[in-house]
Amino acid sequence: MQITLLKMLAAGATLLASSMAWAQYPTRPITMIVPFPPGGVTDTVARPIADALGKALGQQVVVENKAGAGGAIGTGEAAHAKPDGYTILLMLSSISILPEADKILGRKAAYNTTDFKPIARITADPTVLVVSAKSQWQTVDQFVEAARKAPGKVDYGSSGIYGSMHVPMAMLEKNANIKMTHVPYTGAGPAVAALLGGQVDAISTGPSSILQHIKAGTVRPLAHWGDKPLKALPDTPSLADEGYDVKFVQWSGIFVPKDVPADVIERLRAAAKTVANDPAVQAKILAAGSPIDYLDAEEFQAYWDIDDALLRKAVQDIGKVE
Repeated sequence: MQITLLKMLAAGATLLASSMAWAQYPTRPITMIVPFPPGGVTDTVARPIADALGKALGQQVVVENKAGAGGAIGTGEAAHAKPDGYTILLMLSSISILPEADKILGRKAAYNTTDFKPIARITADPTVLVVSAKSQWQTVDQFVEAARKAPGKVDYGSSGIYGSMHVPMAMLEKNANIKMTHVPYTGAGPAVAALLGGQVDAISTGPSSILQHIKAGTVRPLAHWGDKPLKALPDTPSLADEGYDVKFVQWSGIFVPKDVPADVIERLRAAAKTVANDPAVQAKILAAGSPIDYLDAEEFQAYWDIDDALLRKAVQDIGKVE
């Protein structure tokens, strides 16, 4: 009887110590993995968010860009990180695309979407079709007609095969019945640089990674993949307005490995909500071209479930791409 009581007391003490430890979270810096090179959509969102999260949590949140395989390498690393809340992920909607692409290609996925729990959606923007300001195309119809007349001659850059810059362009190709040449890069930043340098004719990317170049007059937006006007680009029509039935939202969200303790998740959720409602943070994100479109974990999960199915279907429609 005495031994049983001692065991119960020891177990209770262990549980209490564990609970106290999580209640003190975080006690050291947190790593935010961004699975793309600097300069892309995730990076322009991640840095102000990481800074504000650090202040809300009382510990520094350090952004680490871990690019490769269209985002799969860094996302896979985050999925398999120790589930203690000290590694978090800021990822785009392509989190749903990449595992489906691996399935189509017959290779082992770097991660599965079930490896993660969502903390918060931060932004949700349709991608924008952008060409060089020196190009001859003034409208999306002119762009499509050029691709139709010369199959494969018009090329576009992306952050990688099946990435969130590739899929919307593939959707446009299918809907408009055209054929373009896809040139994959290691992230949105290099793809934008390729457009600016004249290596590719066009890209589809989020407003935050291209807005400064639009304002500078070096690139020209032709249309976007949304279903309502963009705050950052109110004069740019949607593809639907121009007669092309395609929609694609490039959202960004914060995730943690699935086995992170519930109380740590709640701490991160509370901090993310504080950050999303901070006018100074909202202004920074808006200035980058992507206004905050916050969803808390439960709402985000429900949204993600629907979007995940849509994106997997889009990848299946694209089929095998080597």
